[in-house]
This record gives sequence, structure tokens and C-alpha cells, in this order.
Amino acid sequence: MKHSEQLLRLKNTENWDVIIIGGGASGLGTALDAASRGYKTILVEAVDFAKGTSSRSTKLVHGGVRYLEQGDIHLVKEALKERGLMAKNAGHLVKNQSFVIPNYNWWGGSFYTIGLKIYDFLAGNLSLGRSEYISKKKTIEMLPNVEENGLVSGVIYHDGQFDDSRLAINIAQTAIEKGACIVNYIKAVNLLKDDKNQVVGVQVQDHETGDKYELKGAVVINATGVFTNSIMKLNDMVYKKYIVPSQGIHLVFDKSFLPGDHALMIPKTSDGRVLFAVPWHNRIVVGTTDTLIKKHSLEPIALESEIAFVLETAQRFLAKKPTRADVLSVFAGLRPLAAPKEEGKSTKEVSRSHKIIVSKTGLITITGGKWTTYRKIAEDIINKAISTGKLSKKPCITEDLAIHGNKVTTNLDRKSHLYIYGSDISQIIELQQNEPELNEKVHPDHEFTMAEVVWAIRHEMARTVDDILARRVRLLFLDARAAIQSSEKVARVLAKELGCNESWVNKEVLNFKKISKGFLLSEFQ
Repeated sequence: MKHSEQLLRLKNTENWDVIIIGGGASGLGTALDAASRGYKTILVEAVDFAKGTSSRSTKLVHGGVRYLEQGDIHLVKEALKERGLMAKNAGHLVKNQSFVIPNYNWWGGSFYTIGLKIYDFLAGNLSLGRSEYISKKKTIEMLPNVEENGLVSGVIYHDGQFDDSRLAINIAQTAIEKGACIVNYIKAVNLLKDDKNQVVGVQVQDHETGDKYELKGAVVINATGVFTNSIMKLNDMVYKKYIVPSQGIHLVFDKSFLPGDHALMIPKTSDGRVLFAVPWHNRIVVGTTDTLIKKHSLEPIALESEIAFVLETAQRFLAKKPTRADVLSVFAGLRPLAAPKEEGKSTKEVSRSHKIIVSKTGLITITGGKWTTYRKIAEDIINKAISTGKLSKKPCITEDLAIHGNKVTTNLDRKSHLYIYGSDISQIIELQQNEPELNEKVHPDHEFTMAEVVWAIRHEMARTVDDILARRVRLLFLDARAAIQSSEKVARVLAKELGCNESWVNKEVLNFKKISKGFLLSEFQ
């Protein structure tokens, strides 16, 4: 997967069947679905793949226990089926994660056990394991740092856990293998329309050179997530809101705050949401919140009120109490929720299911949805394009399509941090052997090596320090200070690989430090 090769294809192709704007989960999934059916497909991403919402999730592949409580059985059932398919098709990235719900009142145990038995039943033969009621003693054994004061019992259940932006990269690679043209740092700046006001293509601009190109296509799909409204402004004469951004934040802590392999799930927080503390890359990710945001940005910043809420909730349930000073990284993401019909509706009530809008101009837009159901969303989008008569009918084949890197990965395999590369691991090890200087660590306190940095540049279209340290090697999400300390070293390797000069290096480092500020938490506020 090379940027130069993809750019060349973009320049040399006049007509496409499917043009997709946006390289997050929904866009990349749609590119893979379209290309694997045999349509001539191109995807353009203005910045980097999964730069927005798709790299900032809770890292869960789940049916959504909360949706079950809301009675949204259809969404839960669909997501549980997709969870099973993801585990089968991207086995190197999706793992079975056990969750423990601690109960602090006598009725909680039986209430959640019954609910989770229904969850198991809906998963059918794609279940990851049976849920069961466990004693207080067993709960403490499984969650060694749980708050024991007032603890009555626990419930254990199983869901999936994954690395979101790594999966995005692997889906992009798979789509290219299936014939799609996928390219980052190409921004859609205008929609091309014919004299009947029908969308017939997209004008795009190369972020690095400023050059503009016109792409013509039978179908144009808007998969820009929280940026949906700005594409719709290019499309509609009358402007209306199609999505409302809702912010969710996560705090990352050292593993000592939740030792062991089990995740903690708090089913009812003070704001009525679910809070998770999940082991991820040898750290603990705690979140999330649900805050309506007035304006969206590429680098959303966690609000003080959100940080305080996550910290207070974590302190209530953990015996070793995390403080501001213990936060290794904080990341905020924006959910592109379909705008509610009535104003003032709580975000918890806005449906999480996806919605496909076909405009009068023929533009197809996807709103809402979640990572777990990315494959089904993509299938629905392409089926919708077929039903509008713009594409000839071809069946979807992604249910059984392995994602690049897919291999059966055991807990023993996961002892090596390279497990996320799946079937590519041997090539990274080969890099280390052929170029011994690439054995050097990106940062002395972390396992990542410079071979992974070079791999990201040569095979995963990384163009900036942020691409590498945030979304290829997840250091910014795991330890923001370590990422900042590694930025110059990474910028120099990038400059060498991409043929850039010293002033480019300085600019890159400055830019990365600016981005990283949002991931750092000052100890005292």
C-alpha cells in the first residue's frame, strides 16, 4: 500500500463506479465492499485514515449491552452477528474479552445475569462465552483492585476487544488488494453536478501539492462522519443539520489500576451511562462520556467536566484511586449521531443505528453507526446504490472475506506486542534483521521499534509523525509524554524515507507537539 502508486491511479483514471469521501470505518468498509463486488472504486480521505472518530473508540467490538436495556433488540442482534464475523475475519486484532460487573446491591446480580443471558442467547452460535453470576470472593479474584466496600457479588460476560485504527489500515490494505484505489491527504473540495443537478463526481485537492483533480463516478458516497454537514452544504440549496456531534472521552492509566486480564463494566453511572475500564496494549482505557458539542474539530479536546466525571467514577469503583497525575493520555472522539427530529433530545436517546440518506442530487450519505457494524453498514450502502439504479447488481461477499493480516491469534501470541500485525509479523522481523538499526526502540519505556515506523511509512501510507505515533504505533494514545519525546526521531526517519528536508522535520515536530497537547493532562487544574 503505497501513497505514490495510489495517487498515480487517481491521476490516470477518468471514470469510476463508486467514489467514496471519507476514510473512517464506514468509508473504508464501503470501499472494500464495493471493490470486492467488482466495482471500480476510489476512496479519498482529507487527512489520514481513521484520523477522526474511528481511532478514538472504547476499543470494543460489542453488541451493546446498553442498547439491550433500551429494548433495541434488532441493533443488538445485528451487532452480535457482526462481532462474530469480525473475530473470524480479523482474528489478529479482535480478541475475546471477559468483563466483570461488580454489584453493590442485593438485586443487581440477578438483574444483570438475566439481561446478559438474553445477550448470550441473541449471539447464538457466535457467542464468545457464557455469562454467569459470581460470588463476592470470585469478583475480587477477577478484579484485584475492585472497591470491596459494600460489594455483594458480580456478573461475568464476554464481548470483543480490538485496535480500531489498526483495523482501519488493514481494511484499506484489503480494499487495495481487491482493486480499489485508496488515498489519504486528498480532500474533496467540491461536488461535480450535471445540468439536471445530479452529482456526477467530486473535485479533490492534494493536501501536499495543492493540485486539483476531477473524479467522475456513477455513485458518490459521503462517509465523512462528523464532517457530514459540510459536504451537505456543497450538495443542498437549503441547509439543514444531518448530524449532531456528541463527544466521548477516555483516560488511559497504567495497568496497576486494574491488574489481571478482565475488564470492568459499570452499568449505571451518575449520568446514566455505562463506563468501561478495559485492558488495552498493556494499559487501561477508561471511558466514556456523552456530551453534545456545538462545533466539531479534527482534534477534539476533553472538557474539564468530562475528565472529572471519568476520574470520580473510576475512583468510586477502584481500590487504588487514580488521580489526574496518573493519566498517561486522554483522548476525545466525536460520534456523528443522526440529528434528532425534535430539538433538545438527550444524546442517550438518539439512535445509534446507522441511517442512509439519498439526496435529490443522488448523493448517498451515511450517518450514525458504530465500528462493530462497519461491514453491515457498507453492505447496506452499496445495496442502496444498486437499488437507485446507479450500479449493476452484484452480490456482497464480505461476510467471509478475510481482512489483511488475519490469522488465529492466541493469548500466547499476544505476549509479543507485534501481534497486531498478524500475518505481516515475519516481514517486520525481517526488517529488523536486514537493517539492525531498526531494532532500536521508538521510546526506551515502550516496546515499539523503529522497524514498525519504517513499515508504517513503506506499507501503510503514513505521511506524518501523527499518522505514525497516533494511528500506526499507538504511542500517543498510550503515553502522550513518551510520544512527544519520540517525535523528532520519528520525523527524521520519515524525512529520510519520503525525501524531505530539515525545515520539514522541524515543522512536523512542531505540528505533532501541538496535536499532542490535547492528549496531555496537567496534574493540577
